[in-house]
Amino acid sequence: MSTRRIVDLSHRIRAGLITYPGLPAPVITPHLTRQASREKYAPGTEFAMDVITMIGNTGTYLDSPFHRYSDGADLAGLDLSTLVGLPAEVFHLDGLADRAITTGHLAGREVRGAAVLLHTGWDRYFGDDAYGTGAPFLTADAAQHLIDAGAVLVGIDSVNIDDTESGGHRPAHSLLLGAGVHIVEHLTNLASLPAQGARFTAAPPAVEGFGTFPVRAFAVVEDS
Repeated sequence: MSTRRIVDLSHRIRAGLITYPGLPAPVITPHLTRQASREKYAPGTEFAMDVITMIGNTGTYLDSPFHRYSDGADLAGLDLSTLVGLPAEVFHLDGLADRAITTGHLAGREVRGAAVLLHTGWDRYFGDDAYGTGAPFLTADAAQHLIDAGAVLVGIDSVNIDDTESGGHRPAHSLLLGAGVHIVEHLTNLASLPAQGARFTAAPPAVEGFGTFPVRAFAVVEDS
């Protein structure tokens, strides 16, 4: 008999959270407090309405092609079939001897139509200064390999899918988003997933003219 479990793969968002070093943290303020709302509604009825101000690159987020290319699909232009219930091919790479994830690490697996999830274990540093330096990344050749192999989405539990310590070059972003392959960064808890068999979902709101936004990424696992 199989049991179904849902694995949350997203970092929680809170006021003051530092996701990517150098980018602003979210600010959460009340628009309507519960106390103030009592004057607007029937006795015993109250609501809280809050405002969050944040950059799209907050928490666990998805990059659409528009993030990199002005003529690429924005969040509202994404096909839900490329975001929901994707077969997950999880590459467990925690403890890499080198920071670079190469084609050699990814060879020999069928990834056509799949969400390729790169488990590096770097999420253990999320929220700490150590998160921003020495992080694992995907090489350009490996990104092209995944495009050629037919991957639909590539996710990683690191600070960036590219090497942020090599200047302003972002080959993995450029290649993947140029090919219409979505990117999800700052995943967590990938160690809880099997290498194969899970179904992955990461759908952002349909915001027009916007390229990046937080997602509630999760996987559905059927355990036998």
